[in-house]
Amino acid sequence: MANFKVKNGLQAGRYLLSGGTETSNVEFSLSGAAYDNSSFSISPPAGGNARDVFFKTDGTKFYVLDTVDDKIWQFALSTAWDLSTASYESKFFDVSPQETAPRGMWIKPDGTKLYVVGADATGDELEQYSLSTAWDISTASYDSVNFDFGTQDDAPNGIYFNVDGTKLWMAGQTNSSIYQYSLSTAWDVSTVSYDSKSLDVSGTVSALNDVFLVNDGARLIVGGGATDTLFQYDLSTDYDVSTGSYNSVNLDVSAQEANPQGWYIKSDSSKLYLIGTAQEKVFQYSTSAGTAQLDLSTGTTFSFTPSGATTVSFTNAPASGKAIGFSVEINGDGSAITWPTSVKWPSGVAPTATASKEVYAFVTTDGGTSYYGKLAGSDIA
Repeated sequence: MANFKVKNGLQAGRYLLSGGTETSNVEFSLSGAAYDNSSFSISPPAGGNARDVFFKTDGTKFYVLDTVDDKIWQFALSTAWDLSTASYESKFFDVSPQETAPRGMWIKPDGTKLYVVGADATGDELEQYSLSTAWDISTASYDSVNFDFGTQDDAPNGIYFNVDGTKLWMAGQTNSSIYQYSLSTAWDVSTVSYDSKSLDVSGTVSALNDVFLVNDGARLIVGGGATDTLFQYDLSTDYDVSTGSYNSVNLDVSAQEANPQGWYIKSDSSKLYLIGTAQEKVFQYSTSAGTAQLDLSTGTTFSFTPSGATTVSFTNAPASGKAIGFSVEINGDGSAITWPTSVKWPSGVAPTATASKEVYAFVTTDGGTSYYGKLAGSDIA
């Protein structure tokens, strides 16, 4: 057999694998949020001034904090994460012996600890409770443990804990800033200390109501005051609030709630739930924008089915000087597909995705610095 020669010094890389690995993730972004036309009225039993909402980790229960009657009310969902299946469980907990102006709450992921923040005449405190039966709010009792936020802000409104209970963030209404804290003993409020890190969000929110972190601490969502809009900030260092900056993405919720007070985002980033004082309802939104990461070290043929807008990335291209060609089959649903900016398309324009099966072809010879791509086939039966 004749020798195979490679022109211009390029080496022929043999990549005969098929069925490459495609990793799909869901990234939270307000830009992809849409109201699900699903809501649930919490009044009655709640007294008429709902301030926060929190969900059990499996989506089968949710809790509403009301500042008129200083109670937390418990509801069940017969279908997880579906508000249309919600019902009141006739269970509640009265926090008024410790806090007569509650504004925010959090529950430990195993359902055994409850945290409530507010600013009444006795202070600007975070209170800690234990639940003798996990996720049963009626079994809560005060731990006689608290932390005073007053040195940072005299109107603490919302709180967020990281998943292991070693970090805490507080939304301060007076200064419209988010403050960051550490707990030397996880989930023990008596061990809280201020990290001397904060983020001023007054450029978007005049009186901050709540804060929620998403995307493994790379993004946070804020809102409040007279603004019926949620705003999105990116953190250049995960979970370091001092590195945050507004990324010009927001969500106007005025069609549902003119005075949003609290919100909860499902752990897989696919749903957002919002509550406020104008409607006394919990509203449900779909919020996900998908990502598809294609690992070129695992094969040369890829296939995925998007469920909404999807951003594609390529990883582990062979070293510069080795060529690799690969194909991507998309079983499209008509949602937008965002390709890497390193892809060079014919006439410089990426194809518009359609609601059909499409096949794309790509090649790179410079280690993934640039890719040459084209639509190889569309409307494939």
